[in-house]
Amino acid sequence: MCQKSTQSLRPLLIVEGANPNLTSASLVGWSCARSIAAKTSAHLVTHWRNRDAFIESGLVEGEDFTAIDTRRIQDLSWRVTKTLSRGDAFSWGLYAALSNLVYPFFERAVWHTFKSRLNSGEFDVVHRILPLSPTTPSWLAPRLKHAGVPFILGPLNGGVPWPNGFHHLRKAEKDFGGILRPLHRLQPGHRSTYAHASAILAGSRSAFKSIPKRCHDKCIFLPENAIEPLRFPLTVRSQRAAGPLRVVFIGRLVALKGVDMLIEAAIPMILSGALKLEVMGDGPERKSLAEKLESHGIPANSVLIGWIEHKDLSRQLKSADLLAFPSIREFGGGAVLEAMALGVTPVVLNHGGPAELVPPGCGHVLPLASSSQIVSSMRQLFEYYVDRPGELNIMGTAAQAHVRRYFTWEARSEQIVESYRWVLNQQDEKPNWGRPLGWPAPSQSCVA
Repeated sequence: MCQKSTQSLRPLLIVEGANPNLTSASLVGWSCARSIAAKTSAHLVTHWRNRDAFIESGLVEGEDFTAIDTRRIQDLSWRVTKTLSRGDAFSWGLYAALSNLVYPFFERAVWHTFKSRLNSGEFDVVHRILPLSPTTPSWLAPRLKHAGVPFILGPLNGGVPWPNGFHHLRKAEKDFGGILRPLHRLQPGHRSTYAHASAILAGSRSAFKSIPKRCHDKCIFLPENAIEPLRFPLTVRSQRAAGPLRVVFIGRLVALKGVDMLIEAAIPMILSGALKLEVMGDGPERKSLAEKLESHGIPANSVLIGWIEHKDLSRQLKSADLLAFPSIREFGGGAVLEAMALGVTPVVLNHGGPAELVPPGCGHVLPLASSSQIVSSMRQLFEYYVDRPGELNIMGTAAQAHVRRYFTWEARSEQIVESYRWVLNQQDEKPNWGRPLGWPAPSQSCVA
């Protein structure tokens, strides 16, 4: 990676939903933007709802960031989704579809705010980090092309299909908006967004496939998630010699996360004392999971730990042996990287983003099969490590090295700045760190 000083670069970073006090995409957008700002003279643009959090973090409004106010139209999409969602479950798929319709109002406001500065050449590049969805068109793209300012999209993620045999989980998740997803190509501005982008950061193979083939030469494979070493220190971990195998899960307790399969796989070993399972998270599935545990005589509160603040995850996670993350439809998988950073071996399913974060030798990627087959595969894996816990040291060490090289925010900012240099013709070759990122070369031949 290029070691030349990049402080003279002046990117305008669009992070509509970024917020340091939230999780998921909001925290990813914030962390990504701040890591880039640490290496360049970046200016951040966010939504007004994040203004106070930006100021509390030490940023100066007007100097470091600008907050754009489109609260009325954004609140409307939230209220409509709440009205149309059934029961207590919020339809995130429907909200994403409606947000696509109102997001152009935000970019129009960005353009009117920065038009003169963009046309004068104050910014070298405009980088839209958020939204992450490849279905969200950009109203800015053609205008930036006309102004001669390179426009970068991403990392984009999404497009992971629902696997066969899990229709009941799609129904439980109330993913009605997802049915309309293929129609996103008919949205005004979809074609021009990709046509006028100078580079597209594809966060996963699914996202790459959703990008028009005519634009694949502009794509750079770069997952959106990374870790902060100060929060998840990359230290050498030593496997405990005695005691039960400690398996953890981190995430929302919703149907698609597969926690019911994890519990089913672990029950015999929990009862025998060979395994301790800790489920860190909360959500609508908690009640049914508690009932499942108690029907086997296992106290629910011994397994269902509840929600853990992100700042406390490292302390809770670092003494675990395995992170079991059997989500059947996951775009990113930040918890997987956090576990790997601490030397905890991940166990994921071969579908969506998490599988692309775990190269050979750094964890276990189980086949996506029927629920009963997934349960059987996990149970066999747990039984194997109950008798051979020391083998986890080797895999954990390899996982840490992989994260240290490719998936810290420091590494991510260097990768993105290298992408800037490419679109600005400051380097000849398009950046390429492998697809999936950092995987051994033989694996790349079977990638989309």
